[in-house]
Amino acid sequence: MNFDFQEEQQLLRKTVRQFVDQEIIPYIAKWEEQGAFDKSIWKRLADLGLMGVCVPEKYGGSGMDYNSLAIVCEELERGDTAFRTAVSVHTGLNSMTLMQWGTEQQKQKYLTPQAKGEKIGAFGLTEPGAGSDVAAMSTVAVLDGEDYIINGQKTWISLCDSADNFIVFAYTDKSKKHHGISAFIVERTMAGFSSKAIKGKYGIKSGNTGELFFDQMRVPKENLLGKEGEGFKIAMSALDNGRFTVAAGAVGLSLACLEASVKYCHERQTFGKEIGKHQLVQQMIAKMEAGLQMSRLLVYRVGELKNKGVRNTRETSLAKWQACDFANKAADDAVQIHGAYGYSDEYPVARFLRNSKAPVIYEGTREIHTIMQAEYVLGYREDKTLSHMLPKWPFEEE
Repeated sequence: MNFDFQEEQQLLRKTVRQFVDQEIIPYIAKWEEQGAFDKSIWKRLADLGLMGVCVPEKYGGSGMDYNSLAIVCEELERGDTAFRTAVSVHTGLNSMTLMQWGTEQQKQKYLTPQAKGEKIGAFGLTEPGAGSDVAAMSTVAVLDGEDYIINGQKTWISLCDSADNFIVFAYTDKSKKHHGISAFIVERTMAGFSSKAIKGKYGIKSGNTGELFFDQMRVPKENLLGKEGEGFKIAMSALDNGRFTVAAGAVGLSLACLEASVKYCHERQTFGKEIGKHQLVQQMIAKMEAGLQMSRLLVYRVGELKNKGVRNTRETSLAKWQACDFANKAADDAVQIHGAYGYSDEYPVARFLRNSKAPVIYEGTREIHTIMQAEYVLGYREDKTLSHMLPKWPFEEE
């Protein structure tokens, strides 16, 4: 076992942290108020090689390992959840799914420009009546000559108005239930596609989230990802990657809560001493530190399994569940430490608390992950090697 980061990873963390301190933190309050962030930030992320950090160089990426992606997500969410979410969706849910399941033609056409940051990728699985129960989806795809005709709707889709390409799931045979779901690569410019942002969110206010609509949308047969009926497997493997990035981001949020709370503990005095001297405040600080360190270990363990090319659904589920719960609790305690000021936008901890709730819900609620972990322990659930595995690192260059 080796708990040391490579020099390249340490430099990456320093680079992303500097980017966050200079390009995100000074402006996030304004972006929150406006309900959107400056889209030019995409280019600046791409210039740093962060849009395809763990994509092989032959497809336009930086060729770094999967824990480098965790570092990027951790540091971005230290700035704000919206930016980690953008990278999670673009890289974790979309680009890494193309790496795992795409044909060479699909990788050249879609993965390469996404890794370079020339195009933005997103992911469409959730529907108004289908969240945790994926099989309840109603979107359908019918083969008509050389095209599939897709009709349906997706909701709570990150980057709904920003992304160029989407991986979308639809039934090609409803009689087969889970085995009748297929995956498609959809372009925003395809006729019959439209999107609409959701307004009035509790948190992640600067992030773009909304609905996708497909009305007699024609998608070429070559845009079928994997085979017909493999959509559920593809979706679940994509969630392994997405959950990994969500968990890594939660580590960053816990860190942000801890940094803000420690700073305030030294600034604020009550009863003639710094509030950090009070034992019940120390208890909250200690719990933040414990949650941060435990979450980090779980997350980077998953990254190492990905580097080895090993299926990691069980470990990813545990990391996502625990890291997000720890971050949510850290944010709640951070507000408590700040007292009445924590309940205002004068300090960032109110934003941290709002943002911390969503990851406890999306990509598997805490209840879903609780059930999953119990079923693994009881022997009711077992992971098998997939027909297409995420490429192990170091990547083999042809």
